[in-house]
Amino acid sequence: MNKNFIPLLFAGDINVYSVARAFHEEYGIKPYVYGKYETGPCHKSKIMFYHANPKADQQETFLSLVLGFANQHEDEQILLIGCGDSYVELISSNKEAFPENVIAPYIPIEMMSNLIHKEKFYAMCDENEVDYPDTFIYHKEMGQDFELPFKAPFIVKPSSGIEYWRHPFPTQKKVYKADSMDELNSILEDIYSAGYDDTIIIQDFIPGDDTYMRVLTSYSDKHGKVQMMCLGHVLLEEHTPHGIGNHAVIITEYNETVEAQFKKLLENMNYIGFSNFDIKYDIRDSKFKVFEINTRQGRSNYYVTGAGANVAKLLVEDYIEDKPMEEQLIKNKHLWLVVPKKVAFDYIKPEEYKKEMRELFAAGKWVNPLFYKPDNNFGRKLKLIKSQLGHHVKYKKYLGK
Repeated sequence: MNKNFIPLLFAGDINVYSVARAFHEEYGIKPYVYGKYETGPCHKSKIMFYHANPKADQQETFLSLVLGFANQHEDEQILLIGCGDSYVELISSNKEAFPENVIAPYIPIEMMSNLIHKEKFYAMCDENEVDYPDTFIYHKEMGQDFELPFKAPFIVKPSSGIEYWRHPFPTQKKVYKADSMDELNSILEDIYSAGYDDTIIIQDFIPGDDTYMRVLTSYSDKHGKVQMMCLGHVLLEEHTPHGIGNHAVIITEYNETVEAQFKKLLENMNYIGFSNFDIKYDIRDSKFKVFEINTRQGRSNYYVTGAGANVAKLLVEDYIEDKPMEEQLIKNKHLWLVVPKKVAFDYIKPEEYKKEMRELFAAGKWVNPLFYKPDNNFGRKLKLIKSQLGHHVKYKKYLGK
């Protein structure tokens, strides 16, 4: 294989660390990474060249970093990968400004803007017969003069996540659950008072704990053909205000019907690159209902690599080797977790899943992506262990036990 390429990654969290690890495992190379801060999983890592720049996610700085790097390595192909929504949006909106040696495997910015805007995404789901929760689109000018077609509790979230996080406030959460109309109106007031100006998604709450959640990661090649799908059964999520909805424990599973629905959705729009869907099983009508799409690999993407579909290899085969790809529908069981085993067993309730976890641990079919033997220097490992221990405190605080 022609290894005359360099992965250039943007972000500083577990998402980017997982992608960097995938490149290091598969090709023995160290990606270059730009993130905002000198903290997090990438700090003191030996499997990447990490550079902190507090303005890395701002247009001028971002473009300057990419152009400067491409110029310094003009004889090599630069595989540019965003590992967070703001970076992915920046890559897509600047594609025309990149030199020829920069490969940006992302959809056009117009399509991306429509997909990450939940109101527009649900319209596409309607067109392609993909199920999603009963939804009401709230506009700021409605005030308190509106009626909902479903009863409390409600799920509340912004249509535009990127715009929402640009207006921080003390009670800000990724997603809200409102148990009454009064609580719903209070949440709406908080969000709009902070400066957010787009629509709000209000949805029927689908009953069930974290084990009713699913995550689907897909890879569509440069011709718009889905080449990899990996469905994960989420057993536990994070429950801190900013982390709610982030995955903590996943076991891969296969569902032909669900995957066929999303393959149709992606191929009908000629989507390219990674996509990541949050889905919940609704026991009331036995349907799997999608919440949103991420136009990138998810932060838990190593559950895909761990199960046998290395995310770096998919990109390299498609864009660097330019070889015909073979469809991969992941069917084998594999366990991914980013919390201590004890936390997983303490806070996952159904015994059937604990039994399955014990079997996968015993068979060695599991991974915590943050612990990687070639990257286990003492200082880094000490910090990781401290971070892992912190999960005991967080789960006890927010879930009690």
